[in-house]
Amino acid sequence: MKLKLALCAAAAVAVLSGAPALHAKTFKWAAAGEISTWDIHSQNNALQSGIHAAVYESLVYYNSRTFKIEPMLATSWTQVNPSQLRVTLRQGVKFSDGSLFTADDAVYSLTRAMAKTSNFTPYVSGFDRIVKVGPNTIDIFTKGPNPVLLNQLTELRMMSKAWAEKNDSVEPKDIKNVNQETFANRNAMGTGPFTLTLWQPDQKMVFNANPNWWGKMEGNITEIIFTPIKSEATRVAALLSGEVDFVLDPSPQDLARLRSSPNLKVIDGVENRTLFFGMDQFREELPGSNIKGKNPLKDLRVRKALYQAIDVNSIVRVSLRGLGQATGAMVAPQVNGWTEGVHKRLPFDPEVSKKLLAEAGYPSGFEVDFACPNNRYINDEEICQAVTAMWSRIGVKAKLRTLPLVTYFPMIQRYEASIYMLGWGVPTFDAMYSLQSLTRSVGTGGDGNYNVGRYSNPRMDAVVDRAKSESDILIRNRLLTEGLQLSNDTVSHLPLYNQIIPWAMKKNIDLVHRADARIDWRLIKVN
Repeated sequence: MKLKLALCAAAAVAVLSGAPALHAKTFKWAAAGEISTWDIHSQNNALQSGIHAAVYESLVYYNSRTFKIEPMLATSWTQVNPSQLRVTLRQGVKFSDGSLFTADDAVYSLTRAMAKTSNFTPYVSGFDRIVKVGPNTIDIFTKGPNPVLLNQLTELRMMSKAWAEKNDSVEPKDIKNVNQETFANRNAMGTGPFTLTLWQPDQKMVFNANPNWWGKMEGNITEIIFTPIKSEATRVAALLSGEVDFVLDPSPQDLARLRSSPNLKVIDGVENRTLFFGMDQFREELPGSNIKGKNPLKDLRVRKALYQAIDVNSIVRVSLRGLGQATGAMVAPQVNGWTEGVHKRLPFDPEVSKKLLAEAGYPSGFEVDFACPNNRYINDEEICQAVTAMWSRIGVKAKLRTLPLVTYFPMIQRYEASIYMLGWGVPTFDAMYSLQSLTRSVGTGGDGNYNVGRYSNPRMDAVVDRAKSESDILIRNRLLTEGLQLSNDTVSHLPLYNQIIPWAMKKNIDLVHRADARIDWRLIKVN
């Protein structure tokens, strides 16, 4: 009887502490890509942010089942006036080293996201300053009304001010500087449900349950092992053999085999991510091109020619095996500002493309640098190879080079690609995030943060800037749609498709498929 009571007491303590009471498990998973840093403000991409969320937490977060915003390190918030949000922080929260999370850490973390070397400036767009009100209260002052402020806060994770100062990591690592090394780049210490215990880049990452975590674990895992596996065949083989429990990005050609396996299951979900090509519209001459003294990509007719030479329906059917939705818009249908009108594509017509090139002065086409990742999006390299062949039919000789995502993203952010592939998810579910980052002229405070083709249009800048401070929701929404349509009309980019993401796993794995393709570590059950 004493033993039974002791076990019950231990289980109760485990539940209260946030740890799973019984049947603790290890969750082993794989993906094609690898993260480039553990600095929470250094690089902005979905895979990395999703992994960071195991260790670092934000003030608020999306509920994985409803996608409504819910409290995390903040317990409540009040709009004091249109430009001031008062946030009450959760008391008693500890970092994994045992130190308390306080207003000082929240002020520091949000201010750090605003730093010059931060890649998270789109999430602090419109922020003016962060002020400590009390030990557990902060005020966020904005430059005007901001209807998506809470959405932005879902991506702004909290770092210990004392830990950053102690380890010379006060400012974010500059991801574009390959020679810079900081402690926060390779190490992590947060308030989240797990701690990072091992990271061997491109080989293995191990997490263990955080004994100081404040929350309640709905799942039952106490250890996570992540293995980046670039090869599609090797990833699938690892799942089929039982070496891993879950694959984030199975190849489309393997899905039928995975679905038919008695020990596996596949969950499909529409992601709020749009794939497109960007183009250098800044340089007077493109490096490596046979056209000297001018940049063909500055000509609208050339951009339209490239657009209309791409048979996206063929790409979706063949390369993606149906795991995509052809689009003419820069955002997915789940994103505020999207309409059927902006979704409509220009028709695929290589003959029109040839005429446009001839009108622009390139009847024989031209040579151009073309860069793509080879382990970030579904069949990304194969898709870029297909597009290279399509462009060759109109005389454009795209010199394709592919790189792993760890080096690819810093490269394009240094403006070192003439045409580049990018997939843009929208964590705020609001088109301002895309328009400001991708089409606003490069500036400060998130303007042009990922406009790595340096497209610039005064009318676009005016639309984006007006929408930033527009308090009337209907007017603001119309401005967002206007910006998306202007992007289409000027062919700021070459939109391709919205991605559909299948997750493959053992049948004994329970988790929730999210529209942002991130795993909620708190919900995973290994049965």
